[in-house]
Amino acid sequence: MSDGPLEYSRDKLADALHLDPDEARRLWNAFGFAQVAGDEVQQFSPKDLAALAVFAGEDELMDPTAQRAAARAIGQATARLAQWQAEAINRLAADPKVTATPDEMVAALSRLQNLVWRRHLEAGLADEARESEHAEVVVGFADIVGYTSMSRRLGMTELENLLETFESAAYGIITSRGGQVIKTIGDAVMFTVLDPAAAAEIAIELHSLTSDGELPELRIGMARGHVLMRMGDAFGEPVNIAARLASAARSGSTLVDEDLAAALHDNEPTHVSSISSLSVRGYRKLRAFRLVRNRNWPS
Repeated sequence: MSDGPLEYSRDKLADALHLDPDEARRLWNAFGFAQVAGDEVQQFSPKDLAALAVFAGEDELMDPTAQRAAARAIGQATARLAQWQAEAINRLAADPKVTATPDEMVAALSRLQNLVWRRHLEAGLADEARESEHAEVVVGFADIVGYTSMSRRLGMTELENLLETFESAAYGIITSRGGQVIKTIGDAVMFTVLDPAAAAEIAIELHSLTSDGELPELRIGMARGHVLMRMGDAFGEPVNIAARLASAARSGSTLVDEDLAAALHDNEPTHVSSISSLSVRGYRKLRAFRLVRNRNWPS
């Protein structure tokens, strides 16, 4: 079904929404849209207007600060996704074996994207444990050892394959244990999980990815505590501590903070042992513990 004629320019859209021009410009910037002066070519339909009216209409269901924060989250995530999709479509369009046209690929991606988004949204709405923005979780960072020097040696295709293998395998392990991948940061994956025992298993299984030599060794840091879950990201001291522990961990090892170590004290499949306090950025004496599989636990 058509959305109707594209009868609204950016300026007319702001007028119809009764938005202050300065606020409309800030909102537009937050979405990541390029600024075009004047009453440019019509770009928006009545359905676009109706959708934006819910988000930023005169009823002010959200205050301007929250609107801009939401717009930034939507804009940044969508821009990254769209860039990847454009690269994939251009690559496929240049392949003579691919019969679908670019328009057909765009239509298929649009449908698939909406399907996946609705599934994730429904899961999030039904997950009572994530209702609070201030959740007590385990935050983890897993990164590839020696990635910087490796990126100078490998070709772009090899590097892309390495990162894809790592991210795909890590995502499968983390989500299978009830965790959530927060983001990938170059050679690192940041995740959260509610259950400390599940966090320990995630770390053990992530290290097992390197046993066949397909991936370089990893170093992992995890910390437990209350974090601020906002716009799909996590903030707070456990995030900082987990990142510092990952940076300080030796190749092939996992370090955890005192709170997570205490929570895993009676977790029979794993063993935690205290190490010397760490002096890392922001923490002069950070208590840390090494996490390993219990040697007496059956494989």
